[in-house]
Amino acid sequence: MMEVHGQCDERFLPVREAFERNFEENGDVGACFAATLEGEYVVDLWAGHQDEARTRPWLEDTIVNVYSTTKTMTFLCALMLADQDRLDFDAPVADYWPEFAANGKERIPVKYLLSHSAGVPGFSRPFSNAELYDWDFACADLANQEPWWEPGIQSGYHAITQGYLIGEVIRRITGRTIGTYFREEVAEKIGVDFHIGVPPSEFNRIADLIPAVEIAPILQMDGDSITARVFAGEMTEGDLTDVTRTDGWRWAEIPAANGHGNARSVVRAQTALANNGRAFGVELLSPDGARKALEPQIDGVDVVLGLPIQFAMGFALPTEGIPISPNANTLWWGGAGGSLIAIDTDAHLCFSYVMNQMDNHIVGDPRGTGLGSALYGCIDG
Repeated sequence: MMEVHGQCDERFLPVREAFERNFEENGDVGACFAATLEGEYVVDLWAGHQDEARTRPWLEDTIVNVYSTTKTMTFLCALMLADQDRLDFDAPVADYWPEFAANGKERIPVKYLLSHSAGVPGFSRPFSNAELYDWDFACADLANQEPWWEPGIQSGYHAITQGYLIGEVIRRITGRTIGTYFREEVAEKIGVDFHIGVPPSEFNRIADLIPAVEIAPILQMDGDSITARVFAGEMTEGDLTDVTRTDGWRWAEIPAANGHGNARSVVRAQTALANNGRAFGVELLSPDGARKALEPQIDGVDVVLGLPIQFAMGFALPTEGIPISPNANTLWWGGAGGSLIAIDTDAHLCFSYVMNQMDNHIVGDPRGTGLGSALYGCIDG
């Protein structure tokens, strides 16, 4: 039986059992799960190993690349600025970033960036790794593009570009990169061990991502489809999981994809949204500012992912096909391979699953959703 570390309130022992089963039955190598209820940790578990060879144990302070779960930190930063009246979601992006007005984008509002409906889901061509790590280069490419579709009529997952788009708006407002803004305004204020751009001093704590046994079908699409164009342009040099182990990837700021943390830190960052803007003795947002996150923006089949998704202010809302939460006022998103964050504002519950063994689910990995189901079973029961 896998040796599990951490704490779990007696009421939530079925969650610990489900966590153990992920190792015994679902292929986990190293993983962690955490949950807060009414702003207090009730579960904080970790187990397994940081590497495929199982030579380095997963420790309390182990961190790992969580891919698109990173986006939720970017959303939080945008919501905080809106709450301070420094960012207007209805205003044109070009009000903050004038160069973005080029080629018919002058009227696109900021909220379209959050809902994946701005029509700029990929770069103009496949990027080299060095180009992807070059913030100014990437943002200039996006600013110069024409929209791929009429903005606002549909969502199309901005897998990598969303982070640059929102991050550049934040940089124009604050004068700080998104990684710096998040560190100074969130991480340092409430003690969050999450990094958008990891300092070299922390590299030794990073677990290795392990590729899925089978490649996700969406990543095997050929031709000129929007999906193929989006994912083909993300990375052109080397296998992506290998690239995540390089210094260049780790210290770059790619705020849609290369955040590093663990379940405890992901939950710590987002618990305020589950509790009217306040967490761990700090008010990150006003109650109205926190509720802003729930405002529906667009609903339908996403033209990149091919799945029905309803987006609010960045986060997705529950749908029948993805069993994240029984409560409608729940915000969620996850990262390629399986990481997950859910923020239930009805139950004042926040939970996250983070791992290094990737699966081929784009969203709704059953390891994370299964832990969520076990958690709700303890609350409802």
